[in-house]
Amino acid sequence: MSTQHPSGTPGEPERTSPAGGGLKALFDFNFDTFVTPSIVKIVYVIATVLVALLTIGFAISGLTTMFRGGAGVVLGFLLLLASPIIGLVYLAFVRMSLELYYAVIRLSEDVHHRGRL
Repeated sequence: MSTQHPSGTPGEPERTSPAGGGLKALFDFNFDTFVTPSIVKIVYVIATVLVALLTIGFAISGLTTMFRGGAGVVLGFLLLLASPIIGLVYLAFVRMSLELYYAVIRLSEDVHHRGRL
């Protein structure tokens, strides 16, 4: 029976964060440590807040257009309905982009780690 390690694959050692992550990694001019794993969560939180604010702004714009009357009622209603959908789609693209960057960094770390064995 194989032992399952915390990282998920049998026989793989537990991952630890590199010494000097965070701000120290930003100023590593030798590129010995990757900064992406330490800032990807922060970037996602900032992107989520910005997308939420833009979605709320579009919804408010839709409401004001709706209450002006005339042809703006239909346009405002469509904008009111479309704003959360557009926000979710945009947030999904941000998430997929960040996951792609993170996966490339993890792949590079694994290749470098296996090269040292």
